[in-house]
Amino acid sequence: MEILWVLMALIMISFVLLPFLRRRRGMIEQVPAGHPDAADPADYGFVRTEELDIRMPGPDQDLLDVLDVVQHTQDYRAAQQLLAGTEIEGELRWQRVQAFAGAAALELQQRPGGVSEAPGGQWLRVWRAEAPKDPGGAAVHAEFLVQQAWRTSTPGTDDFRIIMEEAKDACGQAALLSPGDPVPYIVELSVARGLHYTRSEFEQLWLKILDRAPTHMGAHLAALHYWCEKWHGSRELATSFTEAAAARAPQGSLLAAMPLFGVFEHLPEVNLVSSFYQSEVVTKAIHGALFTVHAARPDDPMLAHVRHLLIFFLVRSERWAEAMNQLIHVDGHVGALPWTLSPDPAGEFAVYRALAVAGYEANGGSPATLPH
Repeated sequence: MEILWVLMALIMISFVLLPFLRRRRGMIEQVPAGHPDAADPADYGFVRTEELDIRMPGPDQDLLDVLDVVQHTQDYRAAQQLLAGTEIEGELRWQRVQAFAGAAALELQQRPGGVSEAPGGQWLRVWRAEAPKDPGGAAVHAEFLVQQAWRTSTPGTDDFRIIMEEAKDACGQAALLSPGDPVPYIVELSVARGLHYTRSEFEQLWLKILDRAPTHMGAHLAALHYWCEKWHGSRELATSFTEAAAARAPQGSLLAAMPLFGVFEHLPEVNLVSSFYQSEVVTKAIHGALFTVHAARPDDPMLAHVRHLLIFFLVRSERWAEAMNQLIHVDGHVGALPWTLSPDPAGEFAVYRALAVAGYEANGGSPATLPH
């Protein structure tokens, strides 16, 4: 927990520097003095910036409780039990594997270890040593290696390739321990991107996921990166992938929101005028995502991911009331796109939230008129 408090403190400090940070992919480049982000979020019952949780897109109290126990005691067994009781085909298992791996990676970053100090994330090493046949620990270890590769080395370097090759082996071991589990293969999607799998190799991997969890949205989001033009595909291939996913989405599935994620992945690296966000392509993707959100189960673990991205696009499109309607559902948690691309996810989210409030009020809205 000490690490998490330090991280939150750093976020508060970096928010002070927010006006001077250049934003990427359409994010706000600067906030001039007197900007409406000075609005008090408490007027709408929103969480103050320094209290926003950057670890997850939405609430998962069981996960938070277990993370607290593991990091306080350095005993992995609570994490092992939680994953053992989590459905292997569902979105929640993938999110929890990512969270445990991220917690271990963050600990190691904060405490790399030395002569007189054990390195952070020691509980994960003990987990693998004491329970080598546990599929949950194997999956977390594989994801940990993937995160380490992206965090600590540059793609294309020898160090990056060495860690990714180790991660690939770890994915294989995890898959053998739980044959019906899609998570080891979802982890490998990131390996495929980093190690430049051929399209044939990638498609073979993708088929293994579809055989186990054909409507897994987390898997689709991970696969989308491979098909983007910045990696191994193109805008056309990514669009084809997202539209095919939306077309075959069963009733109530959030896969129908995939085109919005495809649009986001191909935003130019500059700030864009609102007319772009009101274009036919963007508007169609927004409407598809809004319809999907209304039709989805309230407890769908991926719902918060879609709502967060909708907030970004709705604010950019100056659709203030609709942005506010999404905010009331996710406020408090900001561990999702697009905020996680910023060095200060909480600050980035707070700026968009304040813009939504200002636009809402400028058009006659008030706390009294906001639906709850």
